[in-house]
Amino acid sequence: MEKILLVEDDPMLIDIYTTKLKEQKFSPVVRENGKGILEAIEREKPDVIVLDIVLPYLDGWEILEKIKTDEKSKNIPVIILSNLGQKEDIDRGFSMGISRYLIKAHHTPSEVAAEIRNVLSEKS
Repeated sequence: MEKILLVEDDPMLIDIYTTKLKEQKFSPVVRENGKGILEAIEREKPDVIVLDIVLPYLDGWEILEKIKTDEKSKNIPVIILSNLGQKEDIDRGFSMGISRYLIKAHHTPSEVAAEIRNVLSEKS
């Protein structure tokens, strides 16, 4: 069962996405902010990270930079799942090494799960 690290601060979205991920036979692990993110990644060893941008303490860009510059986590695929959908944001994400940029309002939880599955199949 693939482990998915969901970094999201909205309790309602956490509930929706963890339910959908479990239905799709994933093992979701949730972090509500970026505090201790590298330690959490090392401990949990996720197969994919689903990352929001607007978060307390550290924003998603800071978290993404930490992930992609750390030897232990830099090769883990990251999917940004955010309401920020400006071209500059999308371009910034891809320039930092993400696998997908999904805009929350444009994707259902089932579509997000399908994109996670696609990223996993590309990885293997």
